[in-house]
Amino acid sequence: MINKAKENNYLALIGILSVAIPVIVAVLMFSPTKLGLDSDWVDFLPHLNGLINTATSFALIAGLIFIKQKKIKYHKTAMLTAFVLGSIFLISYVIYHSSSASTIYGDVNGNGVLESVEAEQLGVMRMVYLGVLISHIILAAIVVPFVLFALYYALTDKLVKHRKVVRFAFPIWLYVSITGVIVYLMISPYY
Repeated sequence: MINKAKENNYLALIGILSVAIPVIVAVLMFSPTKLGLDSDWVDFLPHLNGLINTATSFALIAGLIFIKQKKIKYHKTAMLTAFVLGSIFLISYVIYHSSSASTIYGDVNGNGVLESVEAEQLGVMRMVYLGVLISHIILAAIVVPFVLFALYYALTDKLVKHRKVVRFAFPIWLYVSITGVIVYLMISPYY
């Protein structure tokens, strides 16, 4: 059992990370100054991120199946795998968006501007893309504390609290992971 002071420190760390991660991501993404890292490997990161999101989705679904089958050891492995993959994704995502200009959905000629002809060709698909993207981004920021609390409660054997948090965390995390793949598939032709 973990003592109260240590528990308070962990809970404070979760609170700090829950705010800091979305803020840092937003600042790095929207900063007018980019890091200027070597573009050959940085340009590959969106494709890597698509693979990581796909693997995360499979790990989350496997974790759900394992817990339904009461295979606790496999469930833990699947969920820790999803957490590690999500952490790697976050690092890769931040590196990419702090180093490269954002790709614009529908920018066929790659000039960084969605021209009226390009927008017209997209039709309703631009709104579909933006709807998926915006819901993905908002829920990705919201899910951070839920996932951290779920992990903390699982690792400290506070399973009643773990189950309560997971009721919210799991569907949001799975949605974020799957919509990450959808966003990647939709925008990948424009990289």
